[in-house]
Amino acid sequence: MKLLVFGKTGQVAQELRRLCPTGVEMQFLGREEADLSNPQTCIAAIENNAADIVINVAAFTAVDRAEEEQEMAEMVNGVAPAEMAKAAANKDIPFLHVSTDYVFDGAGDAPFPSNRPAAPLGVYGRSKYRGEEAVRAAGGRYVILRTSWVFSSHGGNFVKTMLRLGADRDRLTVVSDQIGGPTPASAIAVALLDIAHAFQTDRGKSGTYHFSGMPDTSWAGFAREIFEQAKLPVEVIDIPTTDYPTPAQRPLNSRLDCSELEADYSISRPDWRIGLRNVLKDLDI
Repeated sequence: MKLLVFGKTGQVAQELRRLCPTGVEMQFLGREEADLSNPQTCIAAIENNAADIVINVAAFTAVDRAEEEQEMAEMVNGVAPAEMAKAAANKDIPFLHVSTDYVFDGAGDAPFPSNRPAAPLGVYGRSKYRGEEAVRAAGGRYVILRTSWVFSSHGGNFVKTMLRLGADRDRLTVVSDQIGGPTPASAIAVALLDIAHAFQTDRGKSGTYHFSGMPDTSWAGFAREIFEQAKLPVEVIDIPTTDYPTPAQRPLNSRLDCSELEADYSISRPDWRIGLRNVLKDLDI
């Protein structure tokens, strides 16, 4: 099986590279090979490649910066995936695309089902939802995998930020009224590989699915577990979102109903606490 992966340095891309199974060939495209701000390069990459499956894990993920760089966010998260999906559909190649809980408004306290109408709060969520709609409309085989609170030993993420701050401080204030499922990038990579294998063996089912770690927790609860596992004596003080203003509004409820993915692909929610243990081991902590 040959996979063409858009994204090279991001958290999920690096985990795909690390977890590449025997018998699977992966080609990773960074900005030099396929610039999502220039969708024509993405179209050409798919047209000129003999891949069996296309996976897009590249995105404009700077949520706050997207409020100022709306045009770029729309191009990378909306227009580029649209062109990728159409190019894949034209070659009858399944297209797997990673999206986000930010397509929802975070209302209530129940997990969002995948068919819940989108109501993004900011530019990032709107741009990602535009990409989703285009993928669904492209006419090909596809899976959109919405996820949340991604972390790994690579790049910048909440775990690495907490470890950095916790090394110098004995007390931190962390938001406690945003609830969601932290998700190891490694688990997302495994899920994508499982879905790709299902399509390769004619068992793939197109659709929009949710995938996040369990159990659901707050950012403050996530931080406490990080410090406990890392054996850092840091006291976490709960604060409301209103005490930590940001340019982009965050959803208070990021719980995702992942039952459809388990029903259709037998992929269960990963325990993020185990994923955290593995990340800390990768970081020699």
